Amino acid sequence: MDAKINLSFSQILELVKNLPGEQKIKISRELEKETIGSKLTELLSTFRTDEISLDEITAEVEQVRQDLHDKRTSN
Repeated sequence: MDAKINLSFSQILELVKNLPGEQKIKISRELEKETIGSKLTELLSTFRTDEISLDEITAEVEQVRQDLHDKRTSN
């Protein structure tokens, strides 16, 4: 059976402060994962465009790789 309770931010913060150090670290890591995930999603949506195709991106990447290879082998 699930139970739900309403806690304010300050109540949650007080509970977290009373946890042992190891559990605080676990909570911190979970919050970091969630934050990083949402920031990455936001970043990816910012750069999403229909103006360039995957084929064009691949061709550009291959050209840059070839240029880098040519520079390394010519020295």
